[in-house]
Amino acid sequence: MLNIDVIVAEIGSTTTVVNAFCGLGTSRPKFIGQGIAPTTVLQGDVTIGLECAVKNLEQNLKTSVKWNRMMASSSAAGGLKMTVHGLVYDMTAKAAKEAALGAGAVLHMVTAGPLSPLDLKKILEIKPNIILLAGGVDYGEKATAISNAAKIAELGIDTPVIYAGNVAARDEIREIFQGKNRVFFVDNVYPRIDELNIEPTRKVIHEVFEEHIVIAPGMEKIRTMVDGPIIPTPGAVMKAARLLKEKIGDLIVLDVGGATTDVHSVTEGSDEIAKILVAPEPEAKRTVEGDLGVFINRSHVIDLVGYEKSTEILGFDTKEAIKRQPPIPKSLEEIKLAEYLTQIACKTAVERHVGEIKYLFGPTGKYSIAIGKDLTQVKWIIGTGGALTRLPNGRKILQSLRQDKKGKKLFPTQNAKVLIDNYYIMASLGVLSGEYPSETLALLKQTLSF
Repeated sequence: MLNIDVIVAEIGSTTTVVNAFCGLGTSRPKFIGQGIAPTTVLQGDVTIGLECAVKNLEQNLKTSVKWNRMMASSSAAGGLKMTVHGLVYDMTAKAAKEAALGAGAVLHMVTAGPLSPLDLKKILEIKPNIILLAGGVDYGEKATAISNAAKIAELGIDTPVIYAGNVAARDEIREIFQGKNRVFFVDNVYPRIDELNIEPTRKVIHEVFEEHIVIAPGMEKIRTMVDGPIIPTPGAVMKAARLLKEKIGDLIVLDVGGATTDVHSVTEGSDEIAKILVAPEPEAKRTVEGDLGVFINRSHVIDLVGYEKSTEILGFDTKEAIKRQPPIPKSLEEIKLAEYLTQIACKTAVERHVGEIKYLFGPTGKYSIAIGKDLTQVKWIIGTGGALTRLPNGRKILQSLRQDKKGKKLFPTQNAKVLIDNYYIMASLGVLSGEYPSETLALLKQTLSF
């Protein structure tokens, strides 16, 4: 029997992973081992998959285990589904969107301005776990947020609402939701023009998510088993990334999965670009590309390049190979195809995440503006997720994302170094980071080998 301090369960839509840690609370924390099993949403109880993952851990360790605590992250049943509703898209709606994505949400809808009857119909179809309502700078326009609150309240759904808009509208919005939806009030995500304030909203999203964790069959049982926080898995990766940034500097984390590719960047960018930036960007930014996955969405990824060109590059019939590609590649051809898909997914995801410089002409002549996220100051490019941590050439794929400063896109430069989450535990470490920050940093150092 092996005594373990903490097991962190990562309950995904496809697989459930458990990671075991000892030495927490000491100067020598240690990653003990990992177990994995299919997530059992279809069987009606995700605890079955969790128990199988623990058994797999015991098989890998060749001994039975006993743990003092269990923590967890979850993206089961589609993860944390949210809809976001603001006033102006490039201002409050964008700020609310950044807060939701950074917290690990899967955004199913973003609107700006008054909600239409079609918008309300879509909300009912989506059945979000949380609705984020924003709108107006503090003590500015408030009619839209109040109107949208009234429309949401009349939908007759019990979805919790987070209000992160104009503080002057709080009293009226509190009265609107009285006896209908539970509402959580948080500081305005866009309190003044060109100012983002998304951290308070991210924190509350995690708290509401944990309180309303029943998002998959059996999740209520998971809550009784877990002694500690349950947060969205992408949000856990962001927590680990932000903690790591304080230690080693500006960074970007790529997580390539079977269905999606997530990009997390933690950097303020350069002073030079900040002077010409037309709209504020958060220091910690996450984008999720729902069409870029190396298994479920593999055909779409190939379509970005084309079958004919892909066949020419790889040296075998890509159209046939893509049909029989398994979720976990084993043969040389399968591995080569998986790496090719991962390369395309990474490049495309970063291109969508990164900002760019644009040249305009005005009365005084040509001038430059910057739009989006500046990654030129990134010192580290980190790979996590199954594809980048398990494929032989994950490091080379990440190295290819570095570019010279000649282009308009604000990519990481050739000076950026690459790290791999060798143990595939970054999300679990994000869960641990709330209570064990120093131990988390030590474990990050072990898995990233820096």
